Amino acid sequence: MPTILKVNDLVTKFYTPDGTVHALNGISFQLDESETIGIVGESGCGKSVSMLSILRLIPQPPGKIERGEAIFDGRDLLSLPMDELRHVRGFRISMIFQEPMTSLNPVMTIGAQIAEPMIEHLGMTKDQATDRTVELLELVGLPNPRDRIADYPHQFSGGMRQRAMIAMALSCNPQILIADEPTTALDVTIQAQIVDLVNRLQDQLGMAVIWITHDLGVVARIVQRVVVFYAGYVVEAAQVKELYANPRHPYTVGLLGSLPRLDGKHSKLTGIEGVPPDMVEEIIGCPFAPRCLFVKDICKEKNPTLRDINGQHEIACWVDI
Repeated sequence: MPTILKVNDLVTKFYTPDGTVHALNGISFQLDESETIGIVGESGCGKSVSMLSILRLIPQPPGKIERGEAIFDGRDLLSLPMDELRHVRGFRISMIFQEPMTSLNPVMTIGAQIAEPMIEHLGMTKDQATDRTVELLELVGLPNPRDRIADYPHQFSGGMRQRAMIAMALSCNPQILIADEPTTALDVTIQAQIVDLVNRLQDQLGMAVIWITHDLGVVARIVQRVVVFYAGYVVEAAQVKELYANPRHPYTVGLLGSLPRLDGKHSKLTGIEGVPPDMVEEIIGCPFAPRCLFVKDICKEKNPTLRDINGQHEIACWVDI
């Protein structure tokens, strides 16, 4: 399958009064056409910052993309002129944000917000965009969409707002959909509906999807490949079945050990001792070393790079477990 997005050595820092936050420390991964990948890891590990960096939505200052490239359709998004980048955002690459109440404009109607990118990018008239908005809201399962397009975000429930955000993201038939923890603020029933919705739409529309989450249960259901982040680094990447059956990085082993299982293999849940590193301080050695049960002397001195262990499974670790 052809690669649609390739990210190489992406480094992003935030220069704050308290010091320099090393948010991304050389992230590399790729996304193939029509593929769904999951980016997982603890809060603060760089999942969302990586996507915001690719689309150059990082506030500058205090943020700064220090180096790296994000190759999309043969061009580096990080060096594109801003007018060309605006044509990519929302048109060819769309993003569903974590909290729709803060992402939607409170003084614009839902219909106007969904129609705006179609008028901007596709050259539709207002009437055409309105008709397409109704179709999109129907597609994402919103009841009585024509009666609701004149409503404002505060008149929608959390699940309805998230469906509206998905409709907006799909309005221009993007090649890549980035879903940044879109179910975080929703109850379990609505979470399942949103996951099933995105999965179904991906099958129907054939777009590639990047699903950002800390919920490994969600990942197991919808993605083909998993990329594990820790402290601004990629520490493991593999096909989802391979990763769950044969995790090779101690951090991934810890994440999976904290999940309840239905097969009875692990009756007791395990946690990961310690806390993530302070991202203000530059990390020497492996970032997971202070919490790792398999730590060696070299782990404290030198950070391992990603290495391929069987053709489709990469880890950044000095230890074979």
